[in-house]
Amino acid sequence: MAETLLYTPEELTAFAAAMFRSAGMTDADAALIAGDLVKANLRGVDSHGVSRIPMYLERLRHGLVNPRPQVKVTRVAGAVAHVDGDNGMGFIPSSVAMDTACDIAGEMGIGLAGVHRSTHFGMGACYALRAIERGFISLIFTNSSPAIAMWGGRTSFLGASPIAAGIPGGQHPPFVMDMAMTVIARGKIRLAAMKGDPIPEGLALDQDGNPTTDAAKAFEGVCLPFGGIKGSVLGTLMDLMSGVLTGANFGGDVKSLYFDHSEPQNVGHLFFAIKPDLFMSLTDFGARMDEFYTRIKDLPRASGVDEILLPGEPEERREAQRRRDGIPVTANVVADLTAEGAAVGVAFPKARA
Repeated sequence: MAETLLYTPEELTAFAAAMFRSAGMTDADAALIAGDLVKANLRGVDSHGVSRIPMYLERLRHGLVNPRPQVKVTRVAGAVAHVDGDNGMGFIPSSVAMDTACDIAGEMGIGLAGVHRSTHFGMGACYALRAIERGFISLIFTNSSPAIAMWGGRTSFLGASPIAAGIPGGQHPPFVMDMAMTVIARGKIRLAAMKGDPIPEGLALDQDGNPTTDAAKAFEGVCLPFGGIKGSVLGTLMDLMSGVLTGANFGGDVKSLYFDHSEPQNVGHLFFAIKPDLFMSLTDFGARMDEFYTRIKDLPRASGVDEILLPGEPEERREAQRRRDGIPVTANVVADLTAEGAAVGVAFPKARA
């Protein structure tokens, strides 16, 4: 197990923002991406946190990502907008798209924004949380580079292509869902490979199609879909809706974030925003959400279970704990970030005592 060091979210955010500014990004865009990466770390989704900075910077250096995209929003129908990401970091057009969908929903009751010419957009829950902050229900779809096989195939074709969703709560925490179509997110396999940790059986195959617990071989091989054929079908839906529908790459054409430096990814995303008071008052909706929460908490618990948690609750509690105690970062990730920073004159912060 790799050594782990603790850092404050403020220090990691400042470092990440400085690194993206060094790559030519604006202060506002650098701050947006840094905030989303550290938010992932705070919520315990370390696979989508600051460990990704070197990989993102490499794609910027190769000219595969536009450091200063001119994101274009076109209203194509009453409740629908099309967003051209201009090959910028996916966080940027995705933030614009989620805000646009919310703006339209405020006007029309429901809003939809489709994005093309984007790249990996980080942790999907970030966009659900943005919509919740504005008081909207949201659904977030994306496609991604090949990671899992089509059901019946043996080579990667579909992306891990996560789906995220958010529903504002009443007096209790909101519902926040974010899950990939793999048994676990591919980024978590990558993080295990970086740590030198094995992975459990049943998550992936190596390049030859053999089951493996070696995280490095799994990362280079094929991830398995959750729920067998059901995960494969949902992955297909994500590719059709996020790729085919939006005008982005699809059907195995999304370029690998990790291994393919031949051209931009052209990832597609789809953002839905819905007013929660379409069918009743906001007060009544909040009360119904509270009643749902209470019913969940009062359910009979399985053996060994102290509390039933709603999606988003574990992450919310972990964020509170990490804001208090610090964000853990493994020593090998610290070494990578320190080296990246030294190359451009940005010092990595010191670990907490």
